[in-house]
Amino acid sequence: MADQKRVLVIVPFAFDEGGIGNRESQLGAVELGPNITFDFKGVKAGPAILDSHHDYVLGEIALFEVGVEAEKEGYDAVCIDTMSDSGVSALRSVLNIPVIGPGRASYCTALMLGDRFSVVTQWDGWIPLYKKGVKEVGLENKLASVRSINVLPDPENLLGGKEEDVFPKLVSAAMSAIEEDGAEVILLGSTTMHQAAGHIAENIPVPLINPGPLTYKLAEFYLGLGLSQSRKCYPSPLFPNNDMIHSMMDGAASANIMQADFSKIK
Repeated sequence: MADQKRVLVIVPFAFDEGGIGNRESQLGAVELGPNITFDFKGVKAGPAILDSHHDYVLGEIALFEVGVEAEKEGYDAVCIDTMSDSGVSALRSVLNIPVIGPGRASYCTALMLGDRFSVVTQWDGWIPLYKKGVKEVGLENKLASVRSINVLPDPENLLGGKEEDVFPKLVSAAMSAIEEDGAEVILLGSTTMHQAAGHIAENIPVPLINPGPLTYKLAEFYLGLGLSQSRKCYPSPLFPNNDMIHSMMDGAASANIMQADFSKIK
């Protein structure tokens, strides 16, 4: 019998059990073997909704801090639960186990299914995030468009109660990307939107990539093949200082510096 593999999924927000549970439900969208398990863990403190470079910086530090000890804690891989891929490069520089971000994974997987792709998102504030990620992997000429319905996200409660309003708008945006922009593959713009994936996939004529479940399957794939990131691309730091990062985040948590009051988001 194969050894049991453990994967850490890092959620970019400081959620309670309910919020984490909404993220864990993404596991139901993918078939995984019996020899792999996933633990979801939020940050101690961090960004609000990752809609600005201000939030990108906070996200990098917050997610790095959660995952930096993952290898010592017995995990075999790390998945990042945000299309921003926050913390991925930094974690790859200090961990030998594979670290997977859904942004880059989605863009590259799209090109295995078609020649041009579009991102369908719910929030205008996330548009620069996709353009940044696509540029970093050199795929600007493969991005047909980013289509947004501009509905303020609720990263904790997700799309619950908004289905009748949001789902048709997302399908309409996806169809516009296909018919007007030439998209051959549609990417769901956020793990926060995962509840809409099934509905969109059933109502569009091209493949839809659901980013969170994609990373879980890739973790299983990499572990099965014994693959991890290249140390030539992600060199280890000569003087690592994980204690400083832990102290920074412990200080933020103890000071009760909250990212946002999501109960006020309507």
